[in-house]
Amino acid sequence: MKIQPEQLNTDLQSGKSVNVIDVRTPAEYGEVHIPGSVLMPLDRLDVEAVKYAAAQDRECVIVCRSGKRAEQACQKLEAAGCGNLVILDGGVAAWESAGLPVERGAKAVSLERQVRIAAGSLVLLGVILGTWVHAGFYGLSAFVGAGLIFAGVTDWCGMAMVLAKMPWNQRSGTKCAGNSCSI
Repeated sequence: MKIQPEQLNTDLQSGKSVNVIDVRTPAEYGEVHIPGSVLMPLDRLDVEAVKYAAAQDRECVIVCRSGKRAEQACQKLEAAGCGNLVILDGGVAAWESAGLPVERGAKAVSLERQVRIAAGSLVLLGVILGTWVHAGFYGLSAFVGAGLIFAGVTDWCGMAMVLAKMPWNQRSGTKCAGNSCSI
């Protein structure tokens, strides 16, 4: 089930019992997030905390940048027995586009852009090394290309999962719910 940004804002303003759970990286959350939302990064999602919130008859709205990671989080949570889950349609991007209030921090490079930078760099490196050092390095470019095709077909990107765990995507002082973060 999905909820529109305007409806969620109305629910929050009216005092309805709603938990807004943001599943982006700490760096993305630190850059911009919905006021009152709780950070639980997808790779460290605390299923027990969400179950507890849902058991309190609180609707849990899952939020990410555009909706893809929120869908993955919902699948994971539903498989673990969580109910009362809703996805914010369009994510934080749609929330911002609707002119709704956000809390801002320091600017960060989005995870999607980081994947494009890393993939492009690895492909270029493979071509350069393949041309100047040994032809076997062309395999690096082929490997990255195959990974991008796999990510496009399955909607799962291993490179994004690795990049999400990098130190620059972890922000000191970012508060996470339960034991979902160790920072």
